[in-house]
Amino acid sequence: MPKNPNLKSILIIGSGPIVIGQACEFDYSGSQSLRSLREDGIETILINSNPATIMTDPSMADHVYLLPLTTKSIVKILKEHPQIDAVLPTMGGQTALNLCIEADEKGIWEDFGVELIGVNIDAINITEDREQFRELMEKIGVGMAPQATASSFLKGKEIAQEFGFPLCIRSSFTLGGAGAAIVYDEKDFDKLLRHGLEISPIHEVMIDKALLGWKEYELELLRDSNDNVVIICSIENMDPMGIHTGDSITVAPAMTLSDRTYQKMRDMAIHMMRSIGDFAGGCNVQFAVSPDEKEDIIAIEINPRVSRSSALASKATGYPIAKIATKLALGYHLDELSNQITKSTSALFEPTLDYVIVKIPRWNFDKFEGSDRTLGLQMKAVGEVMGIGRSFQEALHKATQSLEIKRNGLGADGKENTNYDKVIEKLTYASWDRVFTIYDAIKMGIPLSRIHEITKIDMWFLKQYEELYFLEKEISTFNIDTIEKPLMLEAKQKGYGDRQIAHMLGCLESQVYNKREEMGVNRVYKLVDTCAAEFKALTPYYYSTFESDMETADGNRYADNESVVTDKKKIIVLGSGPNRIGQGIEFDYCCVHGVYAAKECGYETIMINCNPETVSTDFDTADKLYFEPVFWEHIYDIIKHEKPEGVIVQLGGQTALKLAEKLDRYGVKIIGTSFQSLDLAEDRGSFSTLLKENGIPYPKFDTAETADEALVVAKELDFPILVRPSYVLGGQGMKIVINEKELEEHVVGLLNKIPNNKLLLDHYLEGAIEAEADAICDGEEVYIIGIMEHIEPCGIHSGDSNSTLPPFNLGEFVMQQIKDHTKKIALALNTVGLINIQFAVKDDVVYIIEANPRASRTVPFIAKAYGEPYVNYATKLMLGEKKVKDFNFNPQLEGYAIKQPVFSFNKFPNVDKTLGPEMKSTGESILFIDSLKDDEFYDLYSRRKMYLSK
Repeated sequence: MPKNPNLKSILIIGSGPIVIGQACEFDYSGSQSLRSLREDGIETILINSNPATIMTDPSMADHVYLLPLTTKSIVKILKEHPQIDAVLPTMGGQTALNLCIEADEKGIWEDFGVELIGVNIDAINITEDREQFRELMEKIGVGMAPQATASSFLKGKEIAQEFGFPLCIRSSFTLGGAGAAIVYDEKDFDKLLRHGLEISPIHEVMIDKALLGWKEYELELLRDSNDNVVIICSIENMDPMGIHTGDSITVAPAMTLSDRTYQKMRDMAIHMMRSIGDFAGGCNVQFAVSPDEKEDIIAIEINPRVSRSSALASKATGYPIAKIATKLALGYHLDELSNQITKSTSALFEPTLDYVIVKIPRWNFDKFEGSDRTLGLQMKAVGEVMGIGRSFQEALHKATQSLEIKRNGLGADGKENTNYDKVIEKLTYASWDRVFTIYDAIKMGIPLSRIHEITKIDMWFLKQYEELYFLEKEISTFNIDTIEKPLMLEAKQKGYGDRQIAHMLGCLESQVYNKREEMGVNRVYKLVDTCAAEFKALTPYYYSTFESDMETADGNRYADNESVVTDKKKIIVLGSGPNRIGQGIEFDYCCVHGVYAAKECGYETIMINCNPETVSTDFDTADKLYFEPVFWEHIYDIIKHEKPEGVIVQLGGQTALKLAEKLDRYGVKIIGTSFQSLDLAEDRGSFSTLLKENGIPYPKFDTAETADEALVVAKELDFPILVRPSYVLGGQGMKIVINEKELEEHVVGLLNKIPNNKLLLDHYLEGAIEAEADAICDGEEVYIIGIMEHIEPCGIHSGDSNSTLPPFNLGEFVMQQIKDHTKKIALALNTVGLINIQFAVKDDVVYIIEANPRASRTVPFIAKAYGEPYVNYATKLMLGEKKVKDFNFNPQLEGYAIKQPVFSFNKFPNVDKTLGPEMKSTGESILFIDSLKDDEFYDLYSRRKMYLSK
C-alpha cells in the first residue's frame, strides 16, 4: 500500500489539446502516472479534453472525463465523485497547473476536502510569479540576471530606461514562452511590452537584462518527502541563451561543463527546489552559465512539474520520471522504489550515461505563410526527434535523419546552401535549419572563430561539426572500390548514412550497403541501461551503433550485440516519427494500440520510433523498443536482425506508409493492406479508374507535371480548381485557385518546392457539404465504425474542420450512398485493416474526394466517442487473427460528439488565419452535446458561413 494510507482516490488533470509549447509529452507522463497509481490499487479519475491520446483511453483510468478543462468541469466531477481524496496536477503541463490555481482561488479544493499532491500552491505561485521568484532567489543567495517586474506599461518603460538594451520580456503564467521576446532596439519595445502584458493572465511581465551568448543548461530533479533528491539528467542547450529550450538543439549529458561548475549547479538546483515548497515530486531547473573561464551560474527558472524536458530526460536515461514522481507524491521514498530498468538498484540511484543524446526540434513554418521564422524566446516548434549514439556526432546525424525533411543527415546530400550572404544571415538570426547551416558555413570556408562570434555556440560543438566536414572531404577522395574498412567504419561510427557515403563516393546506396556487409562493418545494438552497464539492465530498449571488432583468446573476432533475438513470432510496428501538423499524436495512439493488440495475439512486439515525447517510445509499451530513426537503412537492419513475420505500416501515418514501397521491393511482408492497394489509393489516375468501374461519382479531375499542362487541364475542368501534390499529408501544398494567373503561380511554386511531383487538379465543388467515414475491413466484409459530417463546407481541410458524429444534416438517401460507396471502395482496394474515405455532397449526390487505406486522424476520436477499441479490432484483422463477424460491435453515444480543431496562431501573429485545403491546426478537443439545440453547436454552425463563397 502507498505510504499515505488516506489516498484511495485521485484526480489527475490532463493538458488538453496539443498546442505549440505543450504537446504529447504530457500524454506520455499522464499515461505513466495513471499506470503508476493503479499499481498501488488507487482509484483514478481523469479529466482531459483531448480524444487523440492514450491517456484518455477507457482502459487508462477508472473514470475518464472528456470535458473542457474548466473549473465548472472540475466541480461537476467532484460532485459525482465525493470520494476523491487528492488532485495531482503536475502531469498536465502549464494548463493543469493554471487550472489547479484557479480552482484553489475559487476555494473548490477546500469546499470538497481535496488535498493537492506532487506540488503545493505556494510552489506554483512562487515559480510562476516572476517577482516572487526573484525575491526568493535573492534571499537564498542564488544569482539571477538584473531584472524587475512590471504590471503596467509605464513601469515597463521605466525599467527599460534603467537597464538599457538588449532586454528580455517574459510574461508571467504563460506556456511555451508565450509573450516573451528579446528587444534589441528601443523602437520595438512599446509594441512587445504591450503584447507581453496582454498575454499574461495576471497582466505582468518580467523585464531582464538579456544574457545573450551565455550557455544554457537544464537539470531534472526528483525529491521525496524525506528530502532525498536525485538529479536524473543534465541537459545542455547547444544554442546559447536567447532561444527557447523547446526550439533549442539539446544534448545529454552536458558536454562542455567543467565538473566543478556541474557540482555547483547541482547544489544550487537542490537548494532552489527545497526553497520553493515542501512537496514531493519532480522539478525542471534552468540555468545560464557565462561563456568564460569563470563559469558564473545564474538561475533562469524552475518548473515544479514534469515537462517537455523530463520526457526527453526519461527517454535519454530510461528512468521513468513521471512514474517515480507519482509514487513520491503518494508518500513513497526514493530508496523504497526500485529502478525500473535494473530492477535490482533503487530509484535513489542516479543514472549515468555511456552514450550521447541529441534532440532536434521539428518546425512547420511552411504551414504558416508569412510567419517570422527566426527563433527566440517564444517556442515555435511543433515536435522533436531524439538520436542516440556513442558520440555527439553519431547522435547528431541520427537526429537529423529522423527529422523527415528530405535530408539524409548533415551534409553529403547535395542540398547545402552555397550563398554566403544567406548563410551569414541564417547564422546571425537563428534559423530553424541552423544545424545544417553551421555545416554549410564550415564547408564554405568561414572560420570557426567567425561562426562562434556570430552564433555564440560553444567552440567544442563547432569543432565536432568541423571534424565531420574533414571526414567528408577525405572520403570524397575515394570511390567504392578503393575505400578501406577503417575509413568506412569511422564514417558509420560518426553517424553517416549509407546514402551520404554513396553521395561522397559517387555510387548507389545499395553498393555502400553491400560493401560494408562484405567488410563486416555492421550495426550492433546496445541497451539503454541508466547505469553505464555497472548493473545488469533488464529492459529491452535499444539503440544502434558501430564498433570495432573485439578478439577473443581463441582468435574469434566479433562486435558485441546486446539485442538477443528470441525464437518467438514477431511483429514490427513502425512509428510516426516527429509530431507535425497533419501527423500528430493520433498516430502514436494507433501504434500503441497496434502493439497491444499484437501482444494479445501472442506475438513478440517490436516498436521502431524516434519521438521522445510519446507513449510508443516508453520502455515497456512494446516487448522491444528500438529508439532509431524511421529511416530506411535503420529499419532494414533491424528487420534483418529480428526476422519478423511482417511489418505494420498503416498505423504510423505518412511516415510509415512512405516506407511501404521499399519494404515490398525488398520482400518484407506488409501486414494488412498490401503496398499495391496503398499505392493504388494514392495514385489518382488508377484510383479514379477503380471508382469509374464501380459506378462511384468523383469530381472532374486531371493530372499535370508542368505549369503548361496545368493551364491546358484547367480549360477542361473549369475554375475554381483544387490543386494538390501527390503523396503528402495534412494537405501540404493544397490550394483552391480561381483563375489562370493564380493557377500558374501556385503550380510553379509547388514544383520548385517538391520537384518531379505529379500534381492533381480537381474541379472544386463549391458550397458542397463534406463528410467522411472510417471503416474496418477483413478483405471480405466491411464494418463502418463512424460517419462524420463537417460543419465547415468542402474546401476546408478535414483536420481543420469541426466534425460531427453522427451526421446532423444528411438525409437517408445521402447516408445510404456514403455507406454503399465506403463498402465498395474498401473491398475494391482489398483493404485489410482501417480505411478513411472523404466525401463531398452536392445536390444529394455523394462524390469521392479521396480514400486512405490506413489509420486516420479521426479513428481515436470515434473510438472515444463510441467507447469501442477500433484500432485493437483493426490490428487483429490485419494479423488475420479475427474476421469482422467475430466482433460484437456495441457503440454507445447519446447525442453528438464534435471533434474541434485547436490552432496555435498566437505564435505567429502576422500570419493569414483563414482556413483552406492545407491543414493548420496543431491539435483537437472533443465536445459532447445532447442535441443540436445546444448553444455551442449553434455558435459553431453560424460561424461556418464565414467560409462559404456563395
